[in-house]
Amino acid sequence: MDSRAQYNPRTVEEVFRDFKGRRAGLIKALTTDVEEFYNQCDPEKENLCLYGFPSEQWEVNLPAEEVPPELPEPVLGINFARDGMQEKDWLSLVAVHSDAWLLAIAFYFGARFGFDKADRKRLFNMINEVPTIFEVVTGAAKKQVKEKSSVSNHSGSKSKSNSKAQRAPEPQGRQQKALQAKDEDDELDEQEDDEHGETLCGACGEHYGTDEFWICCDICEKWFHGKCVKITPARAEHIKQYKCPSCSNKRTRP
Repeated sequence: MDSRAQYNPRTVEEVFRDFKGRRAGLIKALTTDVEEFYNQCDPEKENLCLYGFPSEQWEVNLPAEEVPPELPEPVLGINFARDGMQEKDWLSLVAVHSDAWLLAIAFYFGARFGFDKADRKRLFNMINEVPTIFEVVTGAAKKQVKEKSSVSNHSGSKSKSNSKAQRAPEPQGRQQKALQAKDEDDELDEQEDDEHGETLCGACGEHYGTDEFWICCDICEKWFHGKCVKITPARAEHIKQYKCPSCSNKRTRP
């Protein structure tokens, strides 16, 4: 099935929505649907490309026949390298080229519809706020979030304690112990909130939401929306060791 029907987003918001939809489809191919993606990239076939669509779907297909194509094309021949390198390295390579393609598509629309310097800068800033496909696939996004969280918590605690020292004399005896215990509890609560708030789903790359069910893979320790990996809270109660689709596929593939 060829789903490369075109539509033309004309505003910064529309282009960013197009970018996010295509990105979600590509991430799905390289994470939750990785087994199917792997099998479709047969090295015996012709030059194949990985396409992502605004509808959050993906497709492995031959490149467009028209020259030049209506839109920038993804990198050719991703299937040829599949069996010549480690799977994780191959997926990372596809992810990097997919990131480059997404930027090419977004800035193609910007150029075609006359975005000025301010519009282009705003579009890039919006794109830069979400992790790259490479960061999601390799787990680098989660590591960066943890490091950022750790640094901000440390500096926040430091400035908080400094401001307290300037505002009031140091409490004595029992009152001092009570305040120290309260500060420790507050800091732990803040750290926990920050860590959860910055957690990214290993499938779609979106942020943690307190009103959503999440599950952590016991192998790679990535977190996933339950809906992204088709796990419900009821089903999770009966799982002793959860393996995400990527980790499960690595063990079953010959």
